[in-house]
Amino acid sequence: MPRDPVCGMHVEVEKSIKRKIGDRTYYFCSETCARTYEQPERELKAMKHRVAIALLGVVSVALLRVLTMIGLVIAFMTITLAGISAWDLALFIISTPIVWIAGWSIHYGAYKALKNHTINMDVLITVGVLAGWIYGVIGTFFPSIAPGGHGYFEIAIAILAFIILGKFIEETIRRKSAAAIRKLLELKPTVARVLRNDEEVEVSVDEIKPGDILIVKPGEKIPTDGTVIDGYSSVDEKMITGESIPVEKKVGDEVIGATINKTGVLKVKATKVGDETALMQIVHLVEEAQVSKAPIQKFADQVVKYFVPAVFIIAGVAFIYWSFTRGFTTAFLVLLTVLLIACPCALGIATPTAILAGVGKGAEHGILLRGGEYVEKAGKLTMVIFDKTGTLTKGEPSITNIVSFKGYSKNKVLELAAAVEKNSEHPLAEAVLKAAIKEGIDIPNIKRFEAIPGKGVKAIYNNYEILLGNKKLMEEAKINIEEANETISKFEEEGKTVMILVVNRKLAGVLAVMDTIKNEAFEVIKQLKNMKLKVAMLTGDNEKTAKAIAEQIGIDIVFANVLPWEKAEVIKKLQEKGEVIAMVGDGINDAPALAQADIGIAIGSGADVAKEAGGIILIKDNLLDITRGILLSKAVMKKIKQNLFWAFLYNATLVPAAAAGLLINYGGPIIAALAMALSSLFVVGNAATLKLLKL
Repeated sequence: MPRDPVCGMHVEVEKSIKRKIGDRTYYFCSETCARTYEQPERELKAMKHRVAIALLGVVSVALLRVLTMIGLVIAFMTITLAGISAWDLALFIISTPIVWIAGWSIHYGAYKALKNHTINMDVLITVGVLAGWIYGVIGTFFPSIAPGGHGYFEIAIAILAFIILGKFIEETIRRKSAAAIRKLLELKPTVARVLRNDEEVEVSVDEIKPGDILIVKPGEKIPTDGTVIDGYSSVDEKMITGESIPVEKKVGDEVIGATINKTGVLKVKATKVGDETALMQIVHLVEEAQVSKAPIQKFADQVVKYFVPAVFIIAGVAFIYWSFTRGFTTAFLVLLTVLLIACPCALGIATPTAILAGVGKGAEHGILLRGGEYVEKAGKLTMVIFDKTGTLTKGEPSITNIVSFKGYSKNKVLELAAAVEKNSEHPLAEAVLKAAIKEGIDIPNIKRFEAIPGKGVKAIYNNYEILLGNKKLMEEAKINIEEANETISKFEEEGKTVMILVVNRKLAGVLAVMDTIKNEAFEVIKQLKNMKLKVAMLTGDNEKTAKAIAEQIGIDIVFANVLPWEKAEVIKKLQEKGEVIAMVGDGINDAPALAQADIGIAIGSGADVAKEAGGIILIKDNLLDITRGILLSKAVMKKIKQNLFWAFLYNATLVPAAAAGLLINYGGPIIAALAMALSSLFVVGNAATLKLLKL
């Protein structure tokens, strides 16, 4: 069932209001929601019309000026109608549609702001423009009241032309920065082949239900997330994970919606549809991140709150001062200049535009920034902590050594270990089971099984009371393993994880397990150290094993023998010492630690991108994206600071300069409007340069 993109309500396809935008159909619960969603496209089209009207006015006035200068319309200039010159009347006719049609959206925005008891940028512009235009009307039709007022028509035209053109360019740049969501949505396929009553039928993707069997032919997009139940193919997942090499898919493998089937025909059982798919989860994460604010923006918001009223006060004081010293005309020009040059907009959009551009840039590379809070923290990082298994290593451990004791054969040790681990979900269990299957061992079933988190397992099998685990488990059970100490130490020094097998309280064997270190682990540690960050490893392994692995990779700080629930406590203690920490993990077993860290980095999310604990989510299983994510966050923060600095400097310099009358001889209100438009454009344009950042 599709979702209304405005209110979030799920709607029935048949009863919904449909709108085709581009090449996609959207479904809404009501006409109100449909119009609301369509508004951005209509608004851009309306902005183009307003720009055209404003520029036509500017060109018309400029043309009249030129024709007057070369003597072609002198006769026209001398004509009077009811005591009003044709020139003044022409300016009135040209300016009126510009002020009231091209400028209507600004005036309406000012009305809504005042209605809600707030004063915003639109209020400043409206007061400035209407004050000039009204004074021009009075000067034209009642010259005795406001002599020379007709000159303000040209000021009003120029002001609105600059502002409207500036807003249009600003909106265009902002839309390009926000293109990430649109690009993601465009990936979504529109139709699917579904088996219904053993017949292949074509349906809308929105009509797919969990459990439906989908037929995906070569070259087609996979309609939704699911599991392959028949067929073999390679799938291009680049658009979701960023991996350029197609991934082989066979029966039992998961596939991601919107990825492209390359070679064979696949039968896929739909598991996730609609908003639950990986693609839509990414879209929602990006949407949430793009409207988030960095904590630094709170200060700017407070400034903006008091800034506009302060501008009115400054303008009023300046008007009174210049009225007494230079007369009404100069005072009025100063008033308009102060109102129009102030740019709270630049302060208000300093953070959102940078976050919008940064989040979009990250999404294109499979790096999801969860919002402004994490962007700001990334700039203050002092330490990056890695979980070991599945993060620094591939998470595919294998048995490298088996040593037997007390008359047990190696195969018997492996058989008993496999019997115990048969019901376990621990990664080490998989290594034991694979080794047993490889040796052709028939793995027996056991009667009782109990997992002891962070230590091992115990079970009952054919009158055998079996313990399989680490030294901690043996110490707690008071088992004497002195005979194996030398063997255990040797394996640990080689960076291997040791599993001790005890049968009926007697040492039976030792199994050594080794996990392969990821190729990029060495490079990412080097990169982080070059960024002057401390790097640490957090693991449940014993100290010897942990240090051996850390030494291979180049990690100096090791926290070993840490149980899963103790990881968050380790991070908390480091934070109390002043460390600002990023924790890198798989987002599932490490959720408490990821949540405790200042920034949780969930890596290799793939189809499961809804990692609530992750401040930065890396879709690809590529450790090098950690440094890319941190560098992107720092680049976004740098742009935010640049934008805020510019916005504060601009307003702190030019508002007092305008009040002091320093701009009167340089165009006054017109130059003020131009400066204000350029100020906002600078902020938006500066943020948009993040699109050029190389990751």
